[in-house]
Amino acid sequence: MLIAGCDFSSSPSPRKPIVIALGRQAGGRVVLDRLLRLPTLDDWAAWLQTPGPWVCGCDFPFGLPRELVHTLGWPTDWADCMVHYASLGRPQIRDAFAGFCDARPAGAKFAHRATDGPAGASPSMKWVNPPVAYMLHAGVPRLLAAGVHLPGLHEGDPARVALESYPGLLARELIGRRSYKSDDRTAQTPERLVARKDLLHALEVGRTRLGLRLKLSPGQQDTVVADGTGDSLDAVLCMVQAAWAAGRHAQGDARWGLPAQTDPLEGWIVTA
Repeated sequence: MLIAGCDFSSSPSPRKPIVIALGRQAGGRVVLDRLLRLPTLDDWAAWLQTPGPWVCGCDFPFGLPRELVHTLGWPTDWADCMVHYASLGRPQIRDAFAGFCDARPAGAKFAHRATDGPAGASPSMKWVNPPVAYMLHAGVPRLLAAGVHLPGLHEGDPARVALESYPGLLARELIGRRSYKSDDRTAQTPERLVARKDLLHALEVGRTRLGLRLKLSPGQQDTVVADGTGDSLDAVLCMVQAAWAAGRHAQGDARWGLPAQTDPLEGWIVTA
């Protein structure tokens, strides 16, 4: 089975492409084969048609908070909610979410999914810093159009499986809250370079509760460490999380490691 991790962008470009780490699992090791860089959303949609079997950890939310959906009066069935969400433009999404936040007290502006706390993730309704709401808007409709299987949310092709991933969850386990990336070239400091090296080393020696060790060639190590944006490393982190889920599935877990009590509207971040 192909194991993949996707560092996603809602507005990719040749300068800021979607990065996919492609690899395979060999026992307790996850072997990186190559990094794929896709400059457009159409390129990513085409990649989703790659014949299976594969599983891909995707670094964007697959669902919205139930409280938000209920308050806005949107459909509470996941597929219907995503169809409605896809029909909106970004300005409409921003206005709806801003209106929700404006009606709430300071310190509790955003609604959260049940998975956000355990994962330490930003609320999926955030439209800035990071704009994960727009990533959901760009990513999930294309998963649905491709007929991909989303465990716990949507039945699709069982040979092509997508899981919501969050690289920050695994990164914090290994190096704490040290910053290891920045899109601003002037902020790509020696300290962040050292943090990427330490994070990659921790993955290679298997210093994680996931029970997996990462295997890269020296050239791949250099490429991942040299990427100051952290996009290459984030794709690799998502690949490792997907490999953990694949291991659970191989042991008979039809939910690919997702908890049985996962809210079927909100979804869940794998390994959280």
